[in-house]
Amino acid sequence: MSSFWHWYIIVLTLGNIAACYWLIRWTAKPRPGEASATETTGHVWDNDLSEYNQPMPRWWLWLFYITIVFGLVYLVLYPGLGRFDGVLNWSQYSAYQQEVKQMHERTASLYESYAAKPVPVLANDPEAMDTGRRLFANNCSVCHGSDGRGAKGFPNLADASWQYGGEPETLKQTITNGRNGVMPALGASLGQSKLEAVAAYVYSLNGRNAPQELVDRGKDVFMTQCVACHGADAKGNPQIGALNLTDDTWRYGGSLETIKETILNGRNGQMPAQKELLTPEQIHVLAAYVYQLSGQAGQRSASSE
Repeated sequence: MSSFWHWYIIVLTLGNIAACYWLIRWTAKPRPGEASATETTGHVWDNDLSEYNQPMPRWWLWLFYITIVFGLVYLVLYPGLGRFDGVLNWSQYSAYQQEVKQMHERTASLYESYAAKPVPVLANDPEAMDTGRRLFANNCSVCHGSDGRGAKGFPNLADASWQYGGEPETLKQTITNGRNGVMPALGASLGQSKLEAVAAYVYSLNGRNAPQELVDRGKDVFMTQCVACHGADAKGNPQIGALNLTDDTWRYGGSLETIKETILNGRNGQMPAQKELLTPEQIHVLAAYVYQLSGQAGQRSASSE
C-alpha cells in the first residue's frame, strides 16, 4: 500500500469517527428559542395531535459514545488504519497460518503412519484413500473434477495416459513442484497447406480415416517439425511432457479442427505447485489417491496375487 492510500484511509476513517462525535454533540445542544421538554414543538396533526420536545434518552445517547470508543479501541488493537497492523499485530494471514499449524499438529501422527507405506500399498488402504479423496476434493477437483476425469485443458487422471509418467515418485514430483506444459505454435512456420497435412496425419494416428494424400504429406512434415518432441512413433516423451498422439486421449479435444487449432496456435498448460499448500506427507497420500484413481493400484494388486 502506498503512502498516499495509507494516509487517505487514516484521515477518512478518523475523520468519519470525529464527524459522528461532533454530530451527536451538535444535535444534543439546545437551540435558542427551542421549546422546553414539557412544551410541544408547535406541530399539530389531525387538529389535536401534537409532539413534545423530549430529548433523546441518556442511555441511548451513551450507546453512541460507547460505539465510538469501541471503534477507536478496535483500530488501536487491530488493522484498520492503512498499513498500521495494530498493537496485537493480528492479520487474517497469520490467523490462517496458525489454524493450519494446529491442524497439522493434530493430524501429524496419522499422516506419518501413511507416509511410512509405499504409494502402491497405500493406494489399497481404504482409510487412507478416504483421506486422499478429501485432499483431492479440496485441492484438485476445481480443475480435474470431483471424479478426476478432467475437462478441456485439464488432464484425465482416471485413465492410464500420463503426460509426465504415472510412477509414484513422478506423481509426487508433479504435485509438489507443478508442471508447465508448452506446445509451440507452428502455424507461421508451416503455412496453411502443411498445417492441413500434418493435422490429417495426427488425426489418423489412432486409426481414424483421413485423406491418404494428406496423411502421406503430413507424415513428412511430422518427421521434420514434430518428431523431436513426440518421437518417430508419435508416442511422446514423458521426460519433456510431450504427449502420446497415438491413443484416444486428448487434452484439448481430438477433432480435426481442434488439432489444427493446437498446431496453429500452440498450447500452454500449467499445473500449480502444491508444496506451499500441502505437507510432504499429505502429498504422499494425494499421490496414492491419484495412483489409485488411474487403476494402477488394482492392476498391481491383481499381478501380485
